[in-house]
Amino acid sequence: MYVHHLNLLRCPRSQHPLTLSSCGPSVDGFVANGALVCEPCSTEYPIVGGVPRFVARENYASGFGLEWLRHAKTQYDSHSGIKESERRFYEQTHWSRELTGQLVLEVGSGSGRFTEQAALTGATVVSLDYSYAVEANFASNGHRRNVLIVQADMFAMPFPHDEFDKVFCFGVLQHTPDPRAAFDALPPFLKPGGSLCADIYSATLLRTLLNTKYYVRPFTRKLDPARLYDAVVKYVDFMWPLATLIRRLPRGHGINWRLLVADYSPLGLEDAILKEWAYLDTFDMLAPRYDMPVRKATFTKWFTDAGLSDIQTELTGHGVVGRAQRSV
Repeated sequence: MYVHHLNLLRCPRSQHPLTLSSCGPSVDGFVANGALVCEPCSTEYPIVGGVPRFVARENYASGFGLEWLRHAKTQYDSHSGIKESERRFYEQTHWSRELTGQLVLEVGSGSGRFTEQAALTGATVVSLDYSYAVEANFASNGHRRNVLIVQADMFAMPFPHDEFDKVFCFGVLQHTPDPRAAFDALPPFLKPGGSLCADIYSATLLRTLLNTKYYVRPFTRKLDPARLYDAVVKYVDFMWPLATLIRRLPRGHGINWRLLVADYSPLGLEDAILKEWAYLDTFDMLAPRYDMPVRKATFTKWFTDAGLSDIQTELTGHGVVGRAQRSV
């Protein structure tokens, strides 16, 4: 982390500012290893590999850590050859491409595909993830002077309240033990007038009762993530010739999803990249401990109950997307 980002951190227990301690030599203001100390509650938080750590490296989201370290660049636009991350970021948020001088909080970074998009706006981006996927994000974005990457729990975020111009949370809420409580954790960090964008899997007949993964997940989510990942690779390899044929049928990619082969062929990916995405998202379907979709009306009510204004919610291919502002 860069020293100039220290003012953006707080003790998650007391909300007091933190001080640097036991730090090794810094280069150009960057601290690779050391500790952050909350003096009032005598708590110390390590900085490991440039990332402040407010939780244990291994936790219920460790499957995501494995996933994103193995696929650190898979969904980056520079690797895939398409602008899918850029498109999704701006289509979901409706934010400007120029946010210099603003402070943006990303809750749930994964490998950092959206961290990159947010950082390119010129904003100062604070990016949090619960899993050790922060290490993949750091490898791609940690060198940016306008990015701070933190491993922490969204239910106890180590940041000041009422501070951020914008907060976004993509692909996270459904994978927490309490999606409503996870959503409620977001608005307090917004400035008055600040903007929030979040999404969650949608609970529709097609996406739940008719979704094969929900019948398989009770078994797969209990498996060791490394063993499951190896099994997924073997399964996708075995199914790939059949999936390639099915893909030629009208809406054949949808059939492949129900055969538990993630198929992003409508995006126009080259075959090798398409298969890489299949490994990633087939594992992503089966590995998470939690997967709790909600109805669009329910998600809209969460925004209303939080006292947010200018609420917009819509169904997309990624689930329900919601946008709103914190009242001034």
